[in-house]
Amino acid sequence: MARFLSVLMALAALAFPFSSHADSYSDTIALFKKAGQSATFFDSAYGYAVFPSIGKGGVGIGGAYGKGQVYEKGKVIGETSMTQVSVGLQLGGQGFSQIIFFEDDRALKEFTSGNFEFGAEASAIAITASAGAKGSTTGSSVGASGGKNDAKTIGKYHKGMATFTIAKGGLMYEATLSGQKFKYTPKK
Repeated sequence: MARFLSVLMALAALAFPFSSHADSYSDTIALFKKAGQSATFFDSAYGYAVFPSIGKGGVGIGGAYGKGQVYEKGKVIGETSMTQVSVGLQLGGQGFSQIIFFEDDRALKEFTSGNFEFGAEASAIAITASAGAKGSTTGSSVGASGGKNDAKTIGKYHKGMATFTIAKGGLMYEATLSGQKFKYTPKK
């Protein structure tokens, strides 16, 4: 089973290559700053975690992986990685960018405490409409607008965090139970 999940995550990574180049982070931040609801969070958020490319794939059992950077008051303080395992009806692969805003110091510290996992109630707002776009780490869908610069659902903090995604491409059909786990490494 673990080997099967490793293969799925490797396929997702091949389908949607990751880049850790500094430009990909600044480009992704600029995209979220132009994208409706997420733009307003930059003015008041204590910090945020940015994932320029997350690749996701599955056939019954799925996986996702992405690398990112964590910012406190606009400055990089460390690196993070996200893994996701899902079980349920799913088929295909997709790529997306993700940003997690931290409302205050407490939320940032909770995320950067080492290993962090979103609970079942956590959800993300999908900013771009895309066939098969999924807007929740719990498997339920969230409505998305037809344009890159508008979010249909009003974003708000839940337990000090707010998450937004922007679809990059691919097609994935799913009805799954899944959760995202994050690891954090402070900047040296």
